[in-house]
Amino acid sequence: MKLPYSEPWRIKMVEPIHVSTREEREKWIKEANYNVFQLKAEQVYIDLLTDSGTNAMSDRQWAGMMMGDESYAGARSFYHMADVITKITGFKYITPTHQGRAAENVLFSYLITPGAVVVGNSPFDTTKGHIESRKATAIDCTVEESKNSQLEYPFKGNINIEKLSEALEKYADKVPFILITVTNNSAGGQPVSMENIKAVRKLADKYGKKILFDSARFAENAYFIKTREAGYEDKTIKEICKEMFSYGDAMTMSAKKDAVVNMGGFIATNVEDWYEHAKINGIIYEGYATYGGMNGRDMEAVAIGLEENTEFVNLESRIKQVQYLAAKLDEYGIPYQRPAGGHGLFIDAPKVLTHVPKEEFPAQTLTILLYLEAGIRGCEIGYLLADRDPVTRENRFGGNDFLRLAIPRRVYTNNHMDVIAAALKNVYDRRESVTHGVKITWEAPIMRHFTVKLEPVK
Repeated sequence: MKLPYSEPWRIKMVEPIHVSTREEREKWIKEANYNVFQLKAEQVYIDLLTDSGTNAMSDRQWAGMMMGDESYAGARSFYHMADVITKITGFKYITPTHQGRAAENVLFSYLITPGAVVVGNSPFDTTKGHIESRKATAIDCTVEESKNSQLEYPFKGNINIEKLSEALEKYADKVPFILITVTNNSAGGQPVSMENIKAVRKLADKYGKKILFDSARFAENAYFIKTREAGYEDKTIKEICKEMFSYGDAMTMSAKKDAVVNMGGFIATNVEDWYEHAKINGIIYEGYATYGGMNGRDMEAVAIGLEENTEFVNLESRIKQVQYLAAKLDEYGIPYQRPAGGHGLFIDAPKVLTHVPKEEFPAQTLTILLYLEAGIRGCEIGYLLADRDPVTRENRFGGNDFLRLAIPRRVYTNNHMDVIAAALKNVYDRRESVTHGVKITWEAPIMRHFTVKLEPVK
């Protein structure tokens, strides 16, 4: 008899979580203006808002934190982290930051000027915010297959090479770099193939452009290359990562994802000019060049986390749990972005709430309904997150409208996945009765989804 799959770790410590009542949740979500970002953590039962900084670190990471060197300059922990980054990525210049959006701020402050055009695959919320807040434009060249959630296509995060070529031809010198997001979060945690990365590199060379990786989930991207792309079956995750980054010029990293830490980030590059300017901006915005907003103990945890999470067994454990939840949703007929992504499931809200018009934000409505059903907090990755067009101020309804269920690494058991699936089924079974969504009563001018105030449409 074949043995069933089991996680390659055991539980050493637990944290109690509170099970609330429907009446409590109705009160809390109203007080939060129907924005789950505004809920208090203790008002949430299963928290799938994000997998960023919410993961369970390993015993080696916790032990390493005790050895963190807190020297202001020249800390041993920085050099340990930098050595690991260089070994995995091949980039020799490292600038630490306290998280991914800080890395974007530090680097983009040099690279992006008013009128610039950044082309690539689906810049995520903070990335797009850092571009548009600098009076620049982001052009999404993700393949069309990403827009069909029910299509089984292995690399929906890929860049459409023809569309990218047209954008490079049209905007020429306005393009400071080509952006490759791995994995592609906005498209549903979907990977980019090595073949596609090579094609982008070839096009970048033709037009004299550099490539920047948004690398928050690069290890998961490498896992999918290994398991889905011919010719990589026998390569290690570290070998795949090294090749992947060899086609780029720099990376920004939120270490809160694939380095499995609570806080941290960095910029890595082989472009000395980019490094020198990032180093100066890093000192201005983050801290000295060898700590950049991180404690020594954080840098130790990043170094160990990168080593551990670029091993196949750790990635497989995490991704198999996402696939376990996906199989449950398949049983219930609940539509999500297929195939299941690396860091979570992205429920196709307009296919669930078919009577809710796009102007009433189906994915945000579904997010609220799931919280009311069972205290489960997901995150809208759709029309609210898309913000308004900076010029016309019209809502952008052209992309996908997902409820993202981001699964923190090593935090929940498959019993929790069963609860999530059952709660979604209960909402799904009542979908025909949901005819209205929510409307905006107040919003910030950019990156509104974090603080937006909403109310139900009567």
